Amino acid sequence: MPRRGKRYLALLEKVDRSKAYPPEEAARLVKELASAKFDETVEAHIKLGIDPRKSDQTVRSTVALPHGTGRQVRVVAIAKGEKLKEAEEAGADYVGGEELVKKIKEGWLDFDAVVATPDMMGAVGKELGRILGPRGLLPNPKAGTVGFNVGEIVREIKAGRIEFRNDKTGAVHAPIGKASFDAEKLAENLRAFIKAVEAAKPEAAKGTYIKSVHVATTMGPSVRVKYP
Repeated sequence: MPRRGKRYLALLEKVDRSKAYPPEEAARLVKELASAKFDETVEAHIKLGIDPRKSDQTVRSTVALPHGTGRQVRVVAIAKGEKLKEAEEAGADYVGGEELVKKIKEGWLDFDAVVATPDMMGAVGKELGRILGPRGLLPNPKAGTVGFNVGEIVREIKAGRIEFRNDKTGAVHAPIGKASFDAEKLAENLRAFIKAVEAAKPEAAKGTYIKSVHVATTMGPSVRVKYP
């Protein structure tokens, strides 16, 4: 078991481990627990009653957080023709076609999200699958990052749309804002995330779907959230 520092243990004393806090109360508490010198990210962690070994129980979707994540996301748009201008006008940080695919293939990875039009996915999948796939950056229709409505996709990502997918333990995780956010905004983002996870329930999942919900800052202890 990892050893905890005095600061962490002091923060832990402020949390009633036997209690599940309503969203607003949990948000206020995690803000109080944020003691780092930087603006800590607030994350939500949801334990699911799925079997992550079975492909028909995979949970994967997106959610547009009403108040964004507080993070500046650098977006790459891979397209051609008029769609390049559309992506650029929507706020994409980098736009291009084959030349951009080549640049990424050569090792450039100075970005946070990648979107592409369907007519570019042949080149993207073939040339960049092994590079972007393991990093969770490969455009995918299920993740809402492939489409001819590339401008709309870029705007949504810039505004705070995030992707989530269960890990090997059957849990999903997502940033829901910063410790500097108002507690009400954090609570609203949390509710939006939970609602999206509920909507993404696989048909094959049986029994209790959402087992527990916790929120925590980057450097602080977790707080259990009352659900439902």
